[in-house]
Amino acid sequence: MSFRLLLIFILFFGIAGCGASSDFTDLQSFMEEIRARPKGEIEPLPKFQVYESFTYGAASLRSPFQPPVTLELIAKQKGGEDVRPDEARTKQFLEGFNIEVFDMVGVLSNSSGFFALISGAGGVHRVKVGDYLGRNHGRIQALDESRIEVIEIVPDGEGGWLERPRSLSLKERS
Repeated sequence: MSFRLLLIFILFFGIAGCGASSDFTDLQSFMEEIRARPKGEIEPLPKFQVYESFTYGAASLRSPFQPPVTLELIAKQKGGEDVRPDEARTKQFLEGFNIEVFDMVGVLSNSSGFFALISGAGGVHRVKVGDYLGRNHGRIQALDESRIEVIEIVPDGEGGWLERPRSLSLKERS
């Protein structure tokens, strides 16, 4: 019984200590001190320059990642009036990629003719003589079991055009 009385006594004084007191002077003084401080200023938004669009003007020039036309070719061949790309024809899909991304991986022969298989540009593609390949107006001139012969039409640097031979050899499996 004394244990119960002691427990009730502790609970009563514990609850009485949590009673409402209206002494908030320390809180009021802290809030007044904070309000008395000088107000901060928000920095204005930075001024942004108006975006000026850029138009790339060197699209018709040789890519810096392609080997340059050698001086020997220019000395031997001068761009002529009869050599120029046909700008009026519809571009084929494989003309949207550099010729360096293509590898010859095989050949295919059926009743429709003789075709070469090249990999690159996201898959394996079937090409034949007369198809166009690469960004320099490359036209396939000849096919055999081990090689694709391409003639590209490139600027000669003096306002004319010249033909440059290229070839893709069959890539052997390793």
